Amino acid sequence: MSGTRIALAALLAVAAVAARAQEVVFKDPTGDDKGPGKYVYPTDPVYKAGSFDLTELKVTQKGDKVTFAASVNSDLEDPWAMPAPANFSVQMVFVFLQTGKGGLTKGVPGLNVQFAPEDAWNKVVILAPQPAGRVKAEVRDKAADLQPSVVVPAETIGKGRTISGTVDKKDLGDGDITKWGYQVVMQSNEGFPDKADVLTRKVNEYEGQHRFGGGTDTDCDPHVMDLLAGKAVGDKSEIEAQYKMLAYECNADGTAKKMATLKMIRK
Repeated sequence: MSGTRIALAALLAVAAVAARAQEVVFKDPTGDDKGPGKYVYPTDPVYKAGSFDLTELKVTQKGDKVTFAASVNSDLEDPWAMPAPANFSVQMVFVFLQTGKGGLTKGVPGLNVQFAPEDAWNKVVILAPQPAGRVKAEVRDKAADLQPSVVVPAETIGKGRTISGTVDKKDLGDGDITKWGYQVVMQSNEGFPDKADVLTRKVNEYEGQHRFGGGTDTDCDPHVMDLLAGKAVGDKSEIEAQYKMLAYECNADGTAKKMATLKMIRK
């Protein structure tokens, strides 16, 4: 009987773990890594075609851990030899979460976006090739008010075409991850960012060796190459939905007349 009880206990334990394992997947169409429609990549060859073309976000909870995996339309490379175990260099991914009521509408400095009031975010997970300590220091120094809402994995790793990091569920909030709202912002890792930007690369009017082009030389344009839109199933109609979401207007003095306003995506 003792053997039967042990076997039953083992089965119940496996069932309990399985019951806690949850997953949500969002798709994004290829070829829309143009921000609001006209953005182009920097001229340096390290920025390969498809590097910022988001194709999927997969969020998986197993026990008390949650893994965020963002995939792009190009093989990951490490031309700048980032510290191990990153294994990638040029991408920077911001995963915004709406886990409950309240939240923030301002974006992370350097993205030049805001969120609609009904789509306010509670947490943002930053997947960066920079060491976690560097990312946290940037947030502390440039966005101290956002610190409680920023979550940085101890390790972020690139493999194949997917960038992933795992964090504690308690750092994200209560509730079912499949019921939360999500938004993904594709940016580029900038080792020498502007004094007010959190490791993000600027979009200028004309592209340069390490600058995106197709925007403005002021900060009224969103510094976003791709994101989730529509129903996030990968349908081509989501391309226009993205362009509309990232639409912006500038005043004559270069300040923002209408900021790009993001929405959360839910399953």
